[in-house]
Amino acid sequence: MNFEMNEAIEVLERTPRTLAQLLSGLSDGWLRADEGEGTWTVAEVVDHLIEGERTNWIPRVEWLLREGEARPFPPFDRFAHLEAQTAQPIEARLRTFGELRANNLARLRELVHPAEDLERTGLHPAFGTVRLRELLSTWAVHDLTHLSQIVRVMAERYREDVGPWTAYLGIYRKRT
Repeated sequence: MNFEMNEAIEVLERTPRTLAQLLSGLSDGWLRADEGEGTWTVAEVVDHLIEGERTNWIPRVEWLLREGEARPFPPFDRFAHLEAQTAQPIEARLRTFGELRANNLARLRELVHPAEDLERTGLHPAFGTVRLRELLSTWAVHDLTHLSQIVRVMAERYREDVGPWTAYLGIYRKRT
């Protein structure tokens, strides 16, 4: 196993700054770009990350530590951010995400003692028994997934504009 909580935190604490550097000040053309019907815009991905900070990661850590396998985690609505659309500028959204993430990482450090807690188990409604280590690993990889998604969505905006160079741009290759 490769998981180290401090290494996961290294990724988790950088995500808000990475997104702020990438997205702050961009025109709406970039922020409203998507990959077609039923896909998320860049701004919607940020909203999803905010929703996860509010209702997913730390609440599930707390639940796992409190309930163990006695009761499954409450469900997380991965699409709730689409119903609560905001007209806030991207800078405000990024600031909210950064503040929530900083608070959540402080809470994580208070709650979890790596030598004692990482192998503790909880009950996921779909997966069954899961370890705290797996939940925290998933949080870090979730960030990386959405960073990748944002970059891919932005690149998609220029897919036709790059002309024949699509052959050299791996971001446009379909992955299986």
